[in-house]
Amino acid sequence: MIRASIDLGTNTSLMLLAEVESGQIKKVLGDYARIIRLGEGVDKTRSLQPEAIGRTLMCLAEYKSIISGAGISPGDVICVATSHARDASNGEAFFDKAEAECGFRFKVLSGKDEARLSFIGSLLSGMDPSHYAVVDVGGGSTEFVTAKEDRSVDLGSVRFTERYLGSDSVTDEEFIKCLDKIDNKLEELAGWRSSTPVDMQMLAVAGTATTLASWHLKQEMFNAAEVEKVQLSKGNLQQMVEDLKSMTVAERREQVGIEPKRADVLLAGAMIMWRTMEKLRFPICSISSRGLRYGVLMNL
Repeated sequence: MIRASIDLGTNTSLMLLAEVESGQIKKVLGDYARIIRLGEGVDKTRSLQPEAIGRTLMCLAEYKSIISGAGISPGDVICVATSHARDASNGEAFFDKAEAECGFRFKVLSGKDEARLSFIGSLLSGMDPSHYAVVDVGGGSTEFVTAKEDRSVDLGSVRFTERYLGSDSVTDEEFIKCLDKIDNKLEELAGWRSSTPVDMQMLAVAGTATTLASWHLKQEMFNAAEVEKVQLSKGNLQQMVEDLKSMTVAERREQVGIEPKRADVLLAGAMIMWRTMEKLRFPICSISSRGLRYGVLMNL
């Protein structure tokens, strides 16, 4: 059966078109990502902004055209939304508009459901679920998930860029403050980490992780199969953070492997990944290009 899912995140909108059988993705027919920054300004205003809504509706109209070409009705697409929608006072009105204009009916996931479905969808072929902790660095929140336990923390690349990294390039004072706030948030995970085996391995998913891996490989064109072979050390992440901090946003956009529209929030995302490895004692980080959009189809 051909099915489609949409994961509408704080920073990125993703759509998966796939053949699904007995809870397994048998064949990927299309995997789409658009940076729409729907959560822009939500941390400060608690409201979705008109420009962000406009960008997102344009993206959803594009997705509607794609799935209609595949013979799928918009009402049959599994559509989920995450952190920005939980925080926004006008989220319900936006989703009503999205349904009226494009036919997509969204479900706003709790942090717990987002974590569980991200875990299901992120594991790569041959990975033992009991040996991996999935870390999903989003724009508004980050999920930390094992097969037995999960946590969702308001720690995201867009949220922390808007709060703490306002200069271009970032000042030492801003950087130190942001780093301190990330470390403070990660202290909430001490109990979660202590409940997992010492040799538990970190599997990072979502745009921050795949972009950093692509940059690490200096990919001219994004190649998911190559990205999923990458293993990053704490040293790799620390060096990436230092390099990104020294650049302006314009200079980051010129880097081979970095998606230009993600350049402004990539430093905060890299800092979250680096400090996660440091504070939660993960020496190596593997990468998955999959995630929530896979999990919701596998959960049918």
